[in-house]
Amino acid sequence: MDAERPGPAPQGARTPAGRATDATLAHHRPQSPGGPLRIGILLPTREQAINGSYAAAPLLDFARRAESLGFDSLWAGDSLTARPRLDPLVVLSAAAAATERITVGTAALTPALRHPLIGANMVASLGHVARERLVLGLGSGFPMPETEEEFASVGASFTGRVGRLDEIADLWRTAWSAGEPGRPTEFQGKYWQADRLDRLPSPATPGGPPLWLAGSDTPKVLARAATRYDGWLPFLPDADAYGRAARRIAELAAEAGRGPGAVTPALYATITVDSDAGAAKAELEHYISHYYGRSLEQMSAIQAYGWGSAEQCAEWLGGYVRAGARHLVLRVGSLEPDAQLKEIAEVLLPAVREIDRTLTQGETTP
Repeated sequence: MDAERPGPAPQGARTPAGRATDATLAHHRPQSPGGPLRIGILLPTREQAINGSYAAAPLLDFARRAESLGFDSLWAGDSLTARPRLDPLVVLSAAAAATERITVGTAALTPALRHPLIGANMVASLGHVARERLVLGLGSGFPMPETEEEFASVGASFTGRVGRLDEIADLWRTAWSAGEPGRPTEFQGKYWQADRLDRLPSPATPGGPPLWLAGSDTPKVLARAATRYDGWLPFLPDADAYGRAARRIAELAAEAGRGPGAVTPALYATITVDSDAGAAKAELEHYISHYYGRSLEQMSAIQAYGWGSAEQCAEWLGGYVRAGARHLVLRVGSLEPDAQLKEIAEVLLPAVREIDRTLTQGETTP
């Protein structure tokens, strides 16, 4: 569904849902899980592949530049044949080695494309490069015919993929704690069984990296995020719906005995920045057609897209911050994302952080 538009959208940027009720959103937003709002950027692994290149050097230059410009995190997507690109775990390992401060993460990894023991090994190995700077967004597979074909190509069943994802997450956590005294070294699940898990590499951080569920806002997804995962990474096109879902996750997590901030509410959003709104939308449409083989109209019904000037995109993202988002993962909607990186960093980032600062001050004011 499209974001609700109260009146004409400003210069083409998608208007934050419920814009007339920002005060209500701020009042009812989930309490901040601690620490400042974090804003990350997606490494252009897929964009590079669309342009016919798989060179690593430009990606590492992008990573170093993003860190120097003040982004908090770097992310990489995952696909084998549906939307081909370099492997995210390999790329993020190189990016972590090339940087010092910035968090690295997957947005999102599809564990079903790898044997879970190989996945556990690869993630633990990446963790020893990134140390505490690693987050894993995990997805069960985007529901498109190309994804079903991708699953078939590696012998993975598309049916039941949600249950398999949760089981792999459980297996990984068991493996990553198997070397600790008194912890289980075997795993007996519905789909996977394994023993001698203590022989796998121990993670750099106890228990392994945080696992975020990349999913929608259905009741089942929200319940899984609240009880089984450390974060929720949707791409909802409606900020009001996002706020309702974030609040529900907080409620369910509390009912399950998890403390405040146990589940990080994040957002995956695509932005195209240009002071000419028409040019921004045209570039985004061109990007979507090459990335998905679909139209912007089709994709904006299910994913979050904003376009226009950096200030207008910041205000659009602010709708999600007001609704409770604490970590924004930004994908630049352009086949040449480097050209927009500096303006996003110098204009959009401080504007969004100022929105969050104002909201946080309001929460703490007596």
